[in-house]
Amino acid sequence: MELVIISGRSGSGKSTALHQLEDEGYYCIDNLPLGLLPALVEQTFRDEFAHFRGAAVCIDARNAWKDLQDFNAILDSLPEGVNCQVLFLDAQDAALIKRFSETRRKHPLSDHNLPLADAILRERELLEPIASAASLVLDTSQLTIYELRDAIRQRLLGDCNRSMSILFQSFGFKRGVPADADLMFDVRMLPNPHWVKELRMMSGLDEPVREFLEARAATHELFNSIADYLDRWLPAYADSNRSYMTIAVGCTGGQHRSVYLADRLYQHYRQQFPQVHLRHRELHAS
Repeated sequence: MELVIISGRSGSGKSTALHQLEDEGYYCIDNLPLGLLPALVEQTFRDEFAHFRGAAVCIDARNAWKDLQDFNAILDSLPEGVNCQVLFLDAQDAALIKRFSETRRKHPLSDHNLPLADAILRERELLEPIASAASLVLDTSQLTIYELRDAIRQRLLGDCNRSMSILFQSFGFKRGVPADADLMFDVRMLPNPHWVKELRMMSGLDEPVREFLEARAATHELFNSIADYLDRWLPAYADSNRSYMTIAVGCTGGQHRSVYLADRLYQHYRQQFPQVHLRHRELHAS
């Protein structure tokens, strides 16, 4: 049986993720009391649930504190034969505050004694046991609803062989480091096409920018150094039963150097691994 547990801070996109899994054929329940999870799993082994791809449940901070603290023990109590994945969604505090301000929704933990900013911090503390046990953490700060749905399809569902899913993501340091990065490479030591007037409005996907960077020996040396590291250690990550790997490549603005290197790494490793994905965070945000 396939079981997906979705959790995360309010405003991070849990409902969007649950709706996507429902569209993919999962039996979905929102805001399930964590203590009822074993009973739900037992029930979904029945024949009347056989036509579902699996079960997906959303667990939030409104659960009993003790149940949240006992999250790993509850998972261990599930019946044999359950293939469980835990998806934890999060976003930067500023992004969550902005979302609540725009929608005028009330945070489930906030009241006249606990302002919104404090409620957001408190929620992260309550959900720490689930975040620590997550098989996939997604930072949705820069994701649209459609990009989040795509990420669920690509990275959580994947294909039937359960091979490790690898995401190469370019980003700009001036907009913050991706919170869900497993490995991060800083490429700001390369010459910056931003300072060439003709290249400033282009990206690392445009041929003139590629030619500019490829004319520098340092570009090839850096690519080879990163590739040597990944060639050595990616198989070890895969052999350790890791399901997901996010490799972030950053430059100042996330438009030229990091885009070029992330794309080049993606093109290189898509020939070696069955599930390799690419995302340019700042290009999507613009």
